[in-house]
Amino acid sequence: MRARVIVFPIKGRTWCFTRSIEPSIPESESAQASPTLRDLWRKISSDGNPMNQNAELVVDFVTDKMNRAWDGLGSAPDGSFKNKIYGLGLRLLAQVEPSELFLKSISKEVTSVEIIFPMSLNQCLVRRRLRHIATRGTIIHRRYFYGSASLLPFTAAFAVLPLPNIPFFWVLFRTYSNWRALQGSERLFLLISDSSRSSNSDNEEGRVTDHDRLESSDYVPLNSPGPPGVLQPSEGLEEFLHDREEGLSEVTISNICKTFHLDTMAVLKYRDLM
Repeated sequence: MRARVIVFPIKGRTWCFTRSIEPSIPESESAQASPTLRDLWRKISSDGNPMNQNAELVVDFVTDKMNRAWDGLGSAPDGSFKNKIYGLGLRLLAQVEPSELFLKSISKEVTSVEIIFPMSLNQCLVRRRLRHIATRGTIIHRRYFYGSASLLPFTAAFAVLPLPNIPFFWVLFRTYSNWRALQGSERLFLLISDSSRSSNSDNEEGRVTDHDRLESSDYVPLNSPGPPGVLQPSEGLEEFLHDREEGLSEVTISNICKTFHLDTMAVLKYRDLM
């Protein structure tokens, strides 16, 4: 699966890294019954499953339960206790770094990335920035993952109270979120590094130039069934960036998000970092 990544300066030297929103899942698929513990055990106990695959099954099972519980809180009546918990969760989620949201979007199913950036930016600088955010994400989210996981036993002790164990579920979510961001960081670094090595090899042999690569999305790196990273300069994106030094306005950001199918709230987080 190819992910479409949009990169552009949003305020001064602050850049936005975000992934285009995929087409929505058909309602018939999203309304499937939630898997049970019996279903999970049946999959885990299957012969020949490696340890990492079983771990993925458990994570997917817990994630599904958490998402359904979150949707239930969001649909609670206004003013109810569940609705207040949902509002608290939204305020906590607003504190999550935008780079974490981006890295989480690079899932294990992503086999290549198409990087859209303004024509005024140098493609080597774009690739270098992406590698930096991937390297930094690997270090930070590995540290946060272990830190969050170590807090799980302590927050689980709050289960004795006659109230929802909000600290435990928040720490559980942060553990999962940092683990996903860590996986996304490693995946992104691998894709960008493979693309960089292929570019250097081709330039040394004189077979493919940077201009030819940018003009064609059919470029295939050496020893790869498909292009792991394709950099595409965009004139359309460049036209939106007239006031990038002072910071793009909400109207401009909204237009960019509509044109390239981005999450407006995630993009605004980058601007508000300064």
